[in-house]
Amino acid sequence: MKSTILIVEDEEKMRYLFKAQLEGQGNDIYTAGDYDSALEVISETEIDLIITDIILGGCTGVDLLREVKNRGLDCLVVMVTGEPSLQTAAEAVRLGAFDYLPKPFNKATLRRVAGHALDLKKLMDERREWEERSERYRRNLEAVFRSVKDAIITVDNEGRVLEANNAVNTICGVSLQQIKDERLDKVRFTCTMACHQVLYETLNKKKAVDEYRVECRRRNRPHQITLVSGSPLLDHDDTVIGAVLVLRDITKVTHLEQVLSKRFQFHKIIGKSEKMQSVYRLIRDLADTDTTVLITGESGTGKELAAKAVHLESIRSKGPFVSVSCSALAENLLESELFGHVKGAFTGAVKDKVGRFQMADNGSIFLDEIGDISPVIQLKLLRFLQEKEFERVGDSSKPVKVDVRVIAATNRDLRKMVRLGEFREDLYYRLRVVEIVLPPLRERREDIPFLVDHFCTRFERKMKRGITGVSGDVMTAFMKYPWPGNVRELEHAMEYAFVICHERTIILDHIPPEIREYSGEKYNVQGKKFSTDPQSILAALNRTDWNKAKAARLLGIDRRTIYRKIEEHNLVRPEK
Repeated sequence: MKSTILIVEDEEKMRYLFKAQLEGQGNDIYTAGDYDSALEVISETEIDLIITDIILGGCTGVDLLREVKNRGLDCLVVMVTGEPSLQTAAEAVRLGAFDYLPKPFNKATLRRVAGHALDLKKLMDERREWEERSERYRRNLEAVFRSVKDAIITVDNEGRVLEANNAVNTICGVSLQQIKDERLDKVRFTCTMACHQVLYETLNKKKAVDEYRVECRRRNRPHQITLVSGSPLLDHDDTVIGAVLVLRDITKVTHLEQVLSKRFQFHKIIGKSEKMQSVYRLIRDLADTDTTVLITGESGTGKELAAKAVHLESIRSKGPFVSVSCSALAENLLESELFGHVKGAFTGAVKDKVGRFQMADNGSIFLDEIGDISPVIQLKLLRFLQEKEFERVGDSSKPVKVDVRVIAATNRDLRKMVRLGEFREDLYYRLRVVEIVLPPLRERREDIPFLVDHFCTRFERKMKRGITGVSGDVMTAFMKYPWPGNVRELEHAMEYAFVICHERTIILDHIPPEIREYSGEKYNVQGKKFSTDPQSILAALNRTDWNKAKAARLLGIDRRTIYRKIEEHNLVRPEK
């Protein structure tokens, strides 16, 4: 970038001599023969360097220097004189002149002084620009700091408050003026002050603490719930000089989540249908009891999720939840898995083993596929349910007593098995104190859109494919399919679609062929049966003035199907 130089000299010869000596260095050079002409130039042009003679007729170069300072210009000034004096030099330096050159001087001297002055001017400009940027950044940062809705508090290594934003008043009920320079643990808050634990952990361990959920119980906001995060406060050398505490009020979000949870899901079980609402109510009714529960339903209906919900709703929720698949192991291995064994109990028992029942002490044990256990295991399980104790394999002398709630599940018809002598009747009734029957997906089709949305969210978060949902044709196919594998099959179908789909919307081509090609009994998106007989199709067409797309939506089928049905039944629009 070019620099600008103004030469002020009342002798024309000298003026143009100075100009000639400074030309050729890529700078713009202006000249003035007197004080007033110089003022005109600096009024109209941004000058970087002024080289001025002290003697300028009625005024002096010192007067010009004084005017430059009065105007607040940041150009540098070099004084030139043929009659140097200590008084003039002192005045020039006092007013901020860059240099003072007595005549005569050669071209090299003039160029050297001008070069040094312009280098300094560039440094001054860069510093000013940096300071202006820093000031803008600081103002912007302060604006963000003031306007952000999360409460932000910064403290030093002693926990003394350095800064806080306006949101602290809203969330914590205190202002910056009340806590500034005070140790945070000495401030009188009207809450539980549970967030201080995050601060102490951040300061002591010098590590971030993310989203610690706190029930504030403030005097004026007793139901306030806050997410608290702490991070080390670092200086420019990455030295920890304190901590930053961020508090986010999630009271409304938590309330909405609770409302939606009550309406559409329950401990990760998705569904708003009346049948699922009945299941939720029954699980809640079991909350204050230790009753043995039997969960029945077809494969893939979510029996383990229901078992976990029973556990989480119960007074045992803080205890362990231990799951065992009874069909996955042979009889002798299952007995050892459930009840444990002592060293030497059988070949391969090289050390004592703690069984699942003992692991579940003070919690719940979930026995999946209970209908597959052998008569021996049935007897041992019956004894446990009666006595609340068991014997480890190979140790009949020391019964082990535990406090465990039993939750069993099966997709088999235990009543029929009892009648056929395949399952003990006394055990059946011990297990079936309360039975939770999970409906198959085909009996709660109104839940399918919510399940689809849930799986879309889950797989998008996992695979990051940019998929936003399914097409209407896909939803129609899902609604008509009988889902023999129930929710698990729907989950696998959605995962299959996410693997195949490379667009933003899942279409029919992306779903498994057995679902796409199914032509059995059909349902609309409300879960009600619809008919594709000629009379129903004709009625829908007449109702929509033969708009085939609207008629297809009305019937809950895709457009290709309605075109095929029109051709198949030779349907013709009646003449008006």
